[in-house]
Amino acid sequence: MKQHQSDIHALAAAYALNALDPAERDAFGDHLRRCDDCRTEVAEFGATAARLARAVAQDPPPPVKQRTISAIDGVRQLPPRVPVPTPATSLTGSPRRRTGSLALAACLAAAASLGGLAAWQHQQNADSQQRALQVRQQLDAVGAVLAAPDSRTAHGRTANGALTSVVTSDRQHKAVFTATGLPDPAPGKTYQLWLDHKGTMRPAGFIRTDGTVLLDGDPSDATAIGLTLEPAAGSAQPTSDPLLLMDLPA
Repeated sequence: MKQHQSDIHALAAAYALNALDPAERDAFGDHLRRCDDCRTEVAEFGATAARLARAVAQDPPPPVKQRTISAIDGVRQLPPRVPVPTPATSLTGSPRRRTGSLALAACLAAAASLGGLAAWQHQQNADSQQRALQVRQQLDAVGAVLAAPDSRTAHGRTANGALTSVVTSDRQHKAVFTATGLPDPAPGKTYQLWLDHKGTMRPAGFIRTDGTVLLDGDPSDATAIGLTLEPAAGSAQPTSDPLLLMDLPA
């Protein structure tokens, strides 16, 4: 990842992701000791990467343990294997047969309960694995933009006081947006991102709170990025004054 000395500030994201070669890392490390802005950026990008990584780890739902214990308590142990006597033809054999049938039915019912619990747990695990895969894919996509050789960074501040940055990569055809200090939106509202394509604002995704998101759409022919407060479901066009309208890095 080769950049001019004047672009050394743009290496903050790649430094946080350990995506620099040794020479670049040493050079940026020297710069980092003298630059408060870059130290802040490295900390923010590192915290965002950590949040995305933590999202991969999924704790099992609390009811799983209790349901498993409850189901096990209802399963009786199998009796020892003993020779089975020849069934008597008298009526005295009927209660034994009925008792055996009831025991078998109870075991089958318990097995069915455990089977249902196992199926539920399997589905929960599958859902967790799917969410983890999506998070890993998002992290990979964000990392690819931040570490791209042609990455460029711009900084701004929203009207409600949040610090923002956007990193673009023409090679990746993607952009990454980061916000720090973004106030919680009002109930029923969300922050929506926009790409300004020659005066036409196109939806570019959402950011719910502080963090980093990969923008929807190709920023290659966009000139600016916008942020507005919209209804929770989002809008096709901005419905409020922009909290941010920032030129994309050239």
